[in-house]
Amino acid sequence: MVQDIYPHKLHNEFDPNVQATQEDVLLCIVNGRILIHLNCFENKEVVFPKVSDIQVENVEYRYLFSIDNTKYFLCDMQLGEDQIPSGYGYVEERSLRIEGIGPKDNLFAAITGKHLADWYRDTKFCGRCGHKMVHSTKERAMVCPECHNTVYPRIMPAVIVGVINGDKLLLTKYRTGFKYNALIAGFTEIGETVEETVKREVMEEAGIKVNNIRYYKSQPWGSANDILLGFFCDVKGNDEISMDTNELKYADWVQRDEIILQPGEFSLTNEMMKLFKENKVK
Repeated sequence: MVQDIYPHKLHNEFDPNVQATQEDVLLCIVNGRILIHLNCFENKEVVFPKVSDIQVENVEYRYLFSIDNTKYFLCDMQLGEDQIPSGYGYVEERSLRIEGIGPKDNLFAAITGKHLADWYRDTKFCGRCGHKMVHSTKERAMVCPECHNTVYPRIMPAVIVGVINGDKLLLTKYRTGFKYNALIAGFTEIGETVEETVKREVMEEAGIKVNNIRYYKSQPWGSANDILLGFFCDVKGNDEISMDTNELKYADWVQRDEIILQPGEFSLTNEMMKLFKENKVK
């Protein structure tokens, strides 16, 4: 999965004292679009600009995290054409995943950076009193100096569900967007356990009851500000699919040897499909 970047290691500890140097990496992210060298789609390798590549005066870059000894800073202002270095351009972060562009540690940096960029963008003003927020000096949080409201990075829980019917797995395809095989998925709602989310999402998207729900693994998914929780479960009773046509364009039981995996090995969904295909689900 995308976060499995060993032997590299993510260091996401907040440190307000880290200052950007000319050789540090700059993640220029505005509304989900990230600045990269555009030959990445040909070379299949993400290249970010360094601080020295971007000529912007009187801008303080925000420290995000490090991978090994490489420090990543955020530039969340829209750069003008004369400020963008030659060969670089803004692209949708999700396009890097869809095209299977690595290396994995750089892709993980883009996804995690996008998660934080979204949060900083959406917490500029206090949701309680409307005052402008400031960054805490003690932790990764935005604080209102007027009413002292403290807001932490938003992480939304969502489930990925592998529904098993003997030697078949329930595969789906979204009506829009991602075109490859997927599994049932959805966000946990207020007052709901994740196990209840599994049952509800499978019923809503496929009209099927399930039981024997067992947890598999989780994955941070900054693309949608999620933490994904993977579950396997078994069909209960009638296995006739009643597909939600508003969400899906395809839903069917597929024999394990006929499962077509997603390109790249970035997602929890793909790992779960692969596990079932290889008959390794417990």
